[in-house]
Amino acid sequence: MPSQLSLVPPPAPRRPAAPALVVVAHGSRDPRALSTVSALLDRVRALRPDVPVHLGHIELNAPLLPDTLAALGDTEAVLVPLLLSRGYHVKQDIPEMAAASRAHTHLAAPLGPHPLLVDALQARLLEAGWGATPRRSSAVVLAAAGSRDPDAKTDTARTAHLLAARLGVPVIPAYASAATPTVETAVRALLARGRHKIALASYFTAPGRFATECAQKAPWIAAAPLGTHPSMAQLLLHRYDEALATSPVARQLASA
Repeated sequence: MPSQLSLVPPPAPRRPAAPALVVVAHGSRDPRALSTVSALLDRVRALRPDVPVHLGHIELNAPLLPDTLAALGDTEAVLVPLLLSRGYHVKQDIPEMAAASRAHTHLAAPLGPHPLLVDALQARLLEAGWGATPRRSSAVVLAAAGSRDPDAKTDTARTAHLLAARLGVPVIPAYASAATPTVETAVRALLARGRHKIALASYFTAPGRFATECAQKAPWIAAAPLGTHPSMAQLLLHRYDEALATSPVARQLASA
């Protein structure tokens, strides 16, 4: 007769730990930025409790990205920029910091452009009072930080195009620095086209100096930054999954 011990099933193999998700924020002197980003990361953790989520800043705030990566040692990590377009930080700063660390890193794409950002932008506009104005007299200025990199401008213009298609009104991208047009110039252009109800969509991940300055130039309503909108947490995880799916290791497993 077999013993009772022989009837006990063997323990299930332990699943490997998920790679860390390191959200890479720019950093800001405005204390609201850090608290907003921290709350956003809590949303990400709630959606995927199996994924270790960490924060690293490019500058201005602790923890800085090199310190976050140093604490991870030689583990696997996916770096997801909390940035809305390509530019110097995405192309130079983050890859250089990753290369200098011991961690096995995968670099994800920036958040934009993507339809989930349009979901968040539309929601913020609705919260600010958008929706009751006839389309023939309304328009939107999409206010962004700005960059000298032409790819960043291309990405922002793509988001403006997606938002225009969603709202059914003209949307002009404008910039707080390093690129043109400015918010004032974009507003004048829309007024010249007979658009008298001009809303400002805040294409910023969190409150800060640029977001505040742009909002002060809005001729009508100004939406809040994207912040902790649920679509932002979903998009961070989408970029995380996307980076893992296209990593060399994943390609090797798929072809095996």
